[in-house]
Amino acid sequence: MNPMERVRIAKATLNIGVGEGGERLARAEKLLETMTGQKPVKTISKVTNPEFGIRKKQPIGCKVTLRGEKAEEIIRKFLDGIGNKIKASQFDDQGNVSMGIEEHIDMPGMKYDPDIGIFGMDLSITFEKPGYRISRRRIQKRKVPRKHRVTREEAIKFMKEKFNVKIT
Repeated sequence: MNPMERVRIAKATLNIGVGEGGERLARAEKLLETMTGQKPVKTISKVTNPEFGIRKKQPIGCKVTLRGEKAEEIIRKFLDGIGNKIKASQFDDQGNVSMGIEEHIDMPGMKYDPDIGIFGMDLSITFEKPGYRISRRRIQKRKVPRKHRVTREEAIKFMKEKFNVKIT
């Protein structure tokens, strides 16, 4: 196989949407920091929604972006928590996959902490191939050609081989 066509994990993003600022958001940030060892970033609302009590530019959640071995480690834990099964519909056309877990204590190695409580979270995995740097570099930035982008089928094959996932 051509080494430039090998799919790899660009990043894994763990996200907890709380829907409000304050103490619950602080507890969610603490949970992400203990899970990953990295400081989470607050996510800000883009619109005002009176039904949910959300105002524009208010913090409503937090996220952590993981790369390299930390990303693989968290992906393995997350997959164990959801039973190593992913639906084919969870893969998008760009070859990325997103999944959620209802309670973080379902993941192996996570214990219930009464100070934090129980949170659900989402994990989004972004895949890329070598050569994607052309879309991020400063000088002579280019688009990644369509034939070099990661497809849904390539991402599914990668997840089956690397993480032994069952696709339903």
